[in-house]
Amino acid sequence: MTQTTTDRPSGRAGGAVVPVLAFAGIVVAVMQTLLVPVIKDLPRLLDASPADATWVLTSTLLSGAVATPIMGRLGDLYGKRRMLVASLAVMVIGALISASTSDLILMITGRTLQGVAMGAIPLGIGLMRDMLPRERLGSAMALMSSSIGVGGGLALPAAALVAQHSDWHALYLGAAGLGVLAIVLTLTVVPESPVRAEGTFDLPGALGLSAGLVLFLLPVSKGSDWGWTSGTTLGLLGAAVVVLLLWGVMELRVPAPLVDLRTSARREVLLTNLASIMVGVSFFVVSLVLPQLLQLPAGYGLGQSMVVAGLCVAPLGVTMMFTAPVYARLSARYGPKTTLILGLLIIAAGYGGGLGLMNAAWQTVLTSVILGAGIGLAYSSLPALIINAVPASETGAANGLNTLMRSIGTSVSSAVIGMVLANTADTVGGVEIPTLHGFRLSFLIATAAVTVGLLLALFLPGTRPSEQLPRLRASSEEDANLERAEAALRGTRGRVPNPAGVPGTTGVPGTTGVPGTTGAPRVTGAPRVTGAPSTTRAPATTGVPVACARVTPAGRNDPRTGGSVPAEDTL
Repeated sequence: MTQTTTDRPSGRAGGAVVPVLAFAGIVVAVMQTLLVPVIKDLPRLLDASPADATWVLTSTLLSGAVATPIMGRLGDLYGKRRMLVASLAVMVIGALISASTSDLILMITGRTLQGVAMGAIPLGIGLMRDMLPRERLGSAMALMSSSIGVGGGLALPAAALVAQHSDWHALYLGAAGLGVLAIVLTLTVVPESPVRAEGTFDLPGALGLSAGLVLFLLPVSKGSDWGWTSGTTLGLLGAAVVVLLLWGVMELRVPAPLVDLRTSARREVLLTNLASIMVGVSFFVVSLVLPQLLQLPAGYGLGQSMVVAGLCVAPLGVTMMFTAPVYARLSARYGPKTTLILGLLIIAAGYGGGLGLMNAAWQTVLTSVILGAGIGLAYSSLPALIINAVPASETGAANGLNTLMRSIGTSVSSAVIGMVLANTADTVGGVEIPTLHGFRLSFLIATAAVTVGLLLALFLPGTRPSEQLPRLRASSEEDANLERAEAALRGTRGRVPNPAGVPGTTGVPGTTGVPGTTGAPRVTGAPRVTGAPSTTRAPATTGVPVACARVTPAGRNDPRTGGSVPAEDTL
């Protein structure tokens, strides 16, 4: 059983914590999109074949997928700020390696290290949950969750400008500088979270999950090069299934697993993670299609420069950033399930309308704004749904798994859309050029993915706005004990207190009002009748679990949320 060493926000978070953590997330996203403007030139820049050059992108994807849940769990155990700084430091080292070389192997090594920083997103969300008061938590988590899109959208025009007018290695130098700035700001402004999970790090679980993810994502990323029906692709996918199944069996048997699969199997967690895959698919489609549409020569595309293409796509990230406060208000009133559904509907409208908006640059800007609003709402809703469903001591690992699901969505999207564009391309002078038919087909695939995500979201359990606050719980076993205790305690509501101040049926001490007790249940903060001796106490309960001590009197702070317990929820 994992437990948290504290059960309320630390209260030490200053006003600059949220911007600093969001900046760290944006820096990570910038690192992921740096190479988008020069993807087509990588074989020439690295003196490598196109198939080998794609490893520069694949390596970052694989290391990010592996590092995200692992860094989240390490943050739960040893400190989220500590792991956040460590992941950013590894990213800076990787950026410096990439900035200093044009050798393919060294470049892949540097990009692999850069992928480790993907764990910063769930760690930042975990820090916010641990430290921020509830009135600030919604918009803060929304901004942090959307930072991956914000950074990607803002980085495209900047990276295009640098790549067009300078040495492309300068991209990595700039990213390393941003990483160092993020580390300094984090150490200066962000306090360490007091929340810890007890137990040890599940090294076998980490190795098993890493092996399974690599075996799965590698053929997904390289399937178009190797052939989807080749022995290598099918063999790796089959091995991934076997390894992940064995990993799941092992995780169910260890006391402190890397990922609590029992918690992950809860309906609200499982459906949220599956919906996250669909949101990831939809987000990456626009990132792949619009830059190519804008840069292709007239007749196939819109004939815009690299910088103009980046500027046209930038509203995607800007809109996601400004969606965060809108999400906070909507979620506070209607709940994160509603905002997720609304976001998915807007994404579907954006892709549906985008089918006929491919004839001018301003039309792509309009498409970017609509999709940015929908993706921003959807991304903002996901961490709130996860946090409402998991113990505080598992926040980092749970959000790490959710971020991993988004990464899997983007990986699948990249593979499927790449295959679609290749199969629908025209060959001109020995060069394959994507067509409008392929772009529109890609938008239809994104719409289908959003539809699946919408169906999953509709089956999420409804959450009243008053129930959206995170509750700190140790485990599903303790949840069951707590529910049994509260069910027993509800039987004492409305009973007349006896002279000792304990609810009973006749006011006589020792009334058997609760099954399995020798007297009345001991309730923390139970009212006493004025004039009763101060030493009078209710007999100890023998049939009610100790977890009943979590019921608190009206006006007292509830340790599960850090807020006050309404009068109607007390004895």
